[in-house]
Amino acid sequence: MASDHYFTATPAGPEKLRRIRVTLAGRPFEVTTAGGIFSPDHVDSGTEVLLSSTPPPPPGGHLLDLGCGWGPIAMSLALQSPHATVWAVDVNERALDLVRRNCDELGLTNVNAVLPADVPDGVAFRTIRSNPPIRVGKNELHALLERWIPRLDERSDAWLVVQRNLGSDSLQRWLEASFPDGYTVQRASTARGFRVLKVRRHGVTDAGAETV
Repeated sequence: MASDHYFTATPAGPEKLRRIRVTLAGRPFEVTTAGGIFSPDHVDSGTEVLLSSTPPPPPGGHLLDLGCGWGPIAMSLALQSPHATVWAVDVNERALDLVRRNCDELGLTNVNAVLPADVPDGVAFRTIRSNPPIRVGKNELHALLERWIPRLDERSDAWLVVQRNLGSDSLQRWLEASFPDGYTVQRASTARGFRVLKVRRHGVTDAGAETV
């Protein structure tokens, strides 16, 4: 990727389109990836752990893939929940173009691949699935999660996969401290050196008592 990072908005390095074979939602596909994005040669291990460790997504509503890259999570959500609206969000324009290209090729019409600012303010998410960009640094990562986790709908979950040696346990503690009211945070699973963290937003009854 030369001097570019996958979280660069407009990578300067050559695109170098390539075709790779992947398995999404239990089915084989061929997709297009490129240089200057995250994990262009395969579905990375963290994303594989996330996809294999989380329950099927809600069948409808709005679903969010935060930091979508070339789209393996977003496309998996769209394949599993064809009646839902999937938001594939990234700051990398090249990655978003690839998501659109791949969704067009696979006939997935329920995916919106957009910049963060292009998600309407009123949209609340039935689930968030993310392999977040840990290497952007703690401040930017925390700001990212502070922006999007409160947009969970009531009685909905965010699932985050984080490599254990890149601070998954400290991130769990930060989440617990940052979202103490109306949320619960737990380690849902551990596999291949990764943790999957679950953030649950509770509901509120008419009487004002929290429900899970």
